[in-house]
Amino acid sequence: MKLASEWKEYKILDMAEGQKLERWGDVILARPDPQIIWKDKSYPKKWKEINATYHRSKTGGGAWQFNKKIPKQWQIHYKNLTFNIKPKGFKHTGLFPEQAVNWDWMINKIKSEKREIKVLNLFAYTGGATVACLSAGASVCHVDSSKGMTTWAKENVISSGLEDKKVRFIVDDVVKFVNREIRRGNKYDAIVMDPPSYGRGAKGEVWQFEENIYDLVELCTKVLSDAPLFFLINSYTTGISSTVLKNILNDRISSSKIYDLIDEPNHYSFKIGFTAYNYFYVVFQYNLDIIGCYIEVGNNICIPLITDKNCYSDTVIEDYILKIKDELELRIPDKYLKAKDWL
Repeated sequence: MKLASEWKEYKILDMAEGQKLERWGDVILARPDPQIIWKDKSYPKKWKEINATYHRSKTGGGAWQFNKKIPKQWQIHYKNLTFNIKPKGFKHTGLFPEQAVNWDWMINKIKSEKREIKVLNLFAYTGGATVACLSAGASVCHVDSSKGMTTWAKENVISSGLEDKKVRFIVDDVVKFVNREIRRGNKYDAIVMDPPSYGRGAKGEVWQFEENIYDLVELCTKVLSDAPLFFLINSYTTGISSTVLKNILNDRISSSKIYDLIDEPNHYSFKIGFTAYNYFYVVFQYNLDIIGCYIEVGNNICIPLITDKNCYSDTVIEDYILKIKDELELRIPDKYLKAKDWL
């Protein structure tokens, strides 16, 4: 594992009690991170310098609490790159500093070539990889389904003084765009993609990482040049998916699907429906960090399997699914379970 250790204007100051304390330029933010399960603070005094803290709500979502006045947006620099930081809903700032390792790697690869490199950046977000590749002398095609994120990427390109470089910004569904590039015969020397676990295209197309990533990678090989330089895939997963359910429940689950997906800056939710034990139709629901699970029995009647409200960020998801399994088996006759070798 390589660490992004060359930042001058970003630093993780401390981590404790589910929060990560970060310095973004002159602004100190505290943001939730479910992996931080320890309570002891290494530097207690630093927590008194916080400008803003993102708090999750027990009813879902969350909001920033501002202890000191901060600008709506400001800039931080990584070497010769400039990024615009904007604290948004659902804790985001528009930049993932750990990606600096990849930026350096791509820049070195591009600069080592004695030819012009064409880069295709898919699920390109606010353009960290786009800015990095442009700075190295590559031409970039930046593709993202969000108009707002694409506008933000353009701002980062301009702030980095790279607006005169060869860059195309495309607001579109990634799969549809790649298919069009195949038909046009366009080729790229390098491909970068940062696909979400779940998402929607510009016209509502549904994306699911486990179901779609293999086909997308295979599709992208058809737009690679005869002398490809690299193919880089990033993945940030939510930890809960139909694949996780299947792995834990094995043959007890069938016919799973994802639906009612909402992927907006301040609202992220989805449902996973599946047939369990060939006996019940079950729905797992995620809505603004609150998770729940219930049995659908028809006529809009639902039976909750777990009545307590649970925050995803505070839950060990494997244990949660095993609890669902136990609750389901309590509602199914033992004779049926034994006949299926499930008991």
